[in-house]
Amino acid sequence: MKPYRVNIPTSIFFGRDIWKEALKETGAILNGNIMIVTTGRSLIRLGYLENLKDAIMENPSIKSVLVFDQVSANPKLSEAKEAIELAKKEKTDVIVGFGGGSAMDMAKAIALGAKTDDLIEDIFYGQKVVGRDALPIIAIPTTAGTGSELSRAAIITDSEKRIKGGIRGDVLYPKAAVVDSLFTESVPFDITMQTGFDVLAHAMESYISRAASPYTQMQSEYAIKTAGEMLVRLSKDLNDTEARQNMSYASMIMGINLGNASTGLPHRLQYPLGAFTDTSHGCGLAALYCAWIDYEYKYSRDKVEKMLSILAGDPIRGKSACIDAMRKFISLLKLPVTLKDLGVDRTHLTDMSEAVTGNLANDPAAQEQDIIRKIYERAWEES
Repeated sequence: MKPYRVNIPTSIFFGRDIWKEALKETGAILNGNIMIVTTGRSLIRLGYLENLKDAIMENPSIKSVLVFDQVSANPKLSEAKEAIELAKKEKTDVIVGFGGGSAMDMAKAIALGAKTDDLIEDIFYGQKVVGRDALPIIAIPTTAGTGSELSRAAIITDSEKRIKGGIRGDVLYPKAAVVDSLFTESVPFDITMQTGFDVLAHAMESYISRAASPYTQMQSEYAIKTAGEMLVRLSKDLNDTEARQNMSYASMIMGINLGNASTGLPHRLQYPLGAFTDTSHGCGLAALYCAWIDYEYKYSRDKVEKMLSILAGDPIRGKSACIDAMRKFISLLKLPVTLKDLGVDRTHLTDMSEAVTGNLANDPAAQEQDIIRKIYERAWEES
């Protein structure tokens, strides 16, 4: 067994309806001027945001609570610049990310930008390095999907240049993550399935990753099995609170995998796809997955067959059977199976191929010649 290291620097609070008690226990972090970063709309309507503000204000060391809710589903660089300026103006001390992955990614970008004189766009484009300082972050996810509460990345989109990418560094790890499945129970069907598929994608890609360890692969197997069972249950009954809690747990541990094994080609290819089409992360991943399995099988056959067998709950052997099992599962969640289903214009494939960035070598299939174009083409044609 090769040596490996697992890094989990974030304090984790997990359970149903534990968020108030968890906030009390993070009292040493929560002080001064607080900025809550949220996608806001449904959380305001349900009263969750106001309840969170009230609970934070119970801490006697809190001076003020400010809300920034101008966060898009694909958080934009322009929004980050606006929020960073506001955080500096209001002398913000702590950032609370409250929402889906978009809110938490934005919270990280703000926490970083508020503690440096470097421009966030220069950091985004690699002209400046991620420093060693950021405002403390408390992450409270309200969807079961991204695992951003335990990762070291903030995914941002430059909508003007149509570039989606990540700002990464250990300084972006939240100080605390409060993972309370109560907040996920009002999430509608489409977002439940989109974010749930992201959990599965994190599990599969970190499983075949060249950076995987026995620990992360063990967690991947658990998350694949959980997603395979719990998303099916939720597709039949969104009020299944046990399934909600299990998906929150799977999402959380995949956040650990993101920080220790990372992801593969589908995530690298989804970023330009999302930037060009402004479609959701989960839908984009789903539309790429059958094509990725098609090529990944050549380089990771045993792992692909094991992953699909765990997902299906039955032995799956052979490339066609693996692709069919993947297609069947995606269809069950009512997600797009192809880029054509997603409404992607084929003329965009070349531009998207040229816009792919990041570490591709983590994925064994990256050694395939012209793999980016091949996956995009197959994902568009697959039927």
